Amino acid sequence: MDIGEIRKPQNGTITHDDLESSYSLRLSTLPVHRMESLAIRILPLEETYLLDELFLFPNQLKMLKKWIHHQAGLLLFSGPTGSGKSTTLYALLETILQNKSYQAITLEDPVEKEINHMLQVQINEKAGITYESGLKAALRHDPDIIMVGEIRDEHTAHFCFEAALTGHLVFSTLHAKSAVGTIHRLLDMGIQQIELEQSLIAVASIQLVPIQIVGKVERRAAILEILEGKELMQELKGGGNQNARPIHSFYHLRKKAFAYGFISKETFLSR
Repeated sequence: MDIGEIRKPQNGTITHDDLESSYSLRLSTLPVHRMESLAIRILPLEETYLLDELFLFPNQLKMLKKWIHHQAGLLLFSGPTGSGKSTTLYALLETILQNKSYQAITLEDPVEKEINHMLQVQINEKAGITYESGLKAALRHDPDIIMVGEIRDEHTAHFCFEAALTGHLVFSTLHAKSAVGTIHRLLDMGIQQIELEQSLIAVASIQLVPIQIVGKVERRAAILEILEGKELMQELKGGGNQNARPIHSFYHLRKKAFAYGFISKETFLSR
């Protein structure tokens, strides 16, 4: 970041160490009237989450483990900032690499966590390393798995689908409110229906809920609004089939969590 530049937004990262832990600080500046606003995201570097620890419902965890056995295709995770998309992608990659020897390449902005046995590319648009150019170069290294930190524009979306169509397993994220909304965002980006049908394995929209035990919040866990299989195909073709299995919306998932006593009534009704 340029400390002398106050007229335009900037982003940067720095590592902070204290006596016990290390943290990655993600900084973002925003010019406002006569001053700058600075936001800092604090990410503990030493915290490691296993895939089995992330999700509230075991059946949703089984679905994810089934998806990662595909040899090619695109897995998309959507949700707002801070919903656990990147954490889920890292956990998925580490699970795959523990079980099999694959060539995996990630394209991230920024690299939030260093993982052994994987090539991690830091996006740097000033240096000409964009998602688009990074993806082009990554494909020449013959990867089995490609992780794209975020689909931000039409070019990145098209390259993700192209990589999936040419025999790579691709993971990525997208900002959308729901699984169905993710499909509509891809269509708005110019992805053709036939490309979605040929490449998309599943869409999972993520939401974090605070889990309470004996009335005390202990941790947060993820619930997933999922589109896959026949349900996904029906949505891609316009929906309307009353015989298709309805998706489990966030409302119904929170209702189920409340019935089991995992979350409070306030959490159930809050969103």
